[in-house]
Amino acid sequence: AVHFEVSGGGSVQTGGSLRLSCKASGFTFEDQGMRWYRRAPGNECELVSSIDLDGRTYYADSVKGRFTIAQDRADNMIYLQMNSVQIEDTAEYYCAAGFLPSNYGCSGHWGQGTQVTVSS
Repeated sequence: AVHFEVSGGGSVQTGGSLRLSCKASGFTFEDQGMRWYRRAPGNECELVSSIDLDGRTYYADSVKGRFTIAQDRADNMIYLQMNSVQIEDTAEYYCAAGFLPSNYGCSGHWGQGTQVTVSS
């Protein structure tokens, strides 16, 4: 079954860094683009970043220049390097494959997310 094991969250102060990891399983990883989503309390699910098969990346305006998505397709892993974090980055973070419905991005249907809490 499709599953995403997400880790690396935690508490960090404003301006700090975290690296999130996602181990994917249950599908042919090398055939799919990958995405990072997040949901902050009271907010809707947001697509934070994505990477396609050619390595082209997308970043939400709110994280552009601070977050970097990377992949290790040999190990079915994607990463989200979060630098210069801000209070507004506080959220539960999830990863998902591109073929999955985007409206399920933060559902936890295919694995739990990881909580990132940024404090001043």
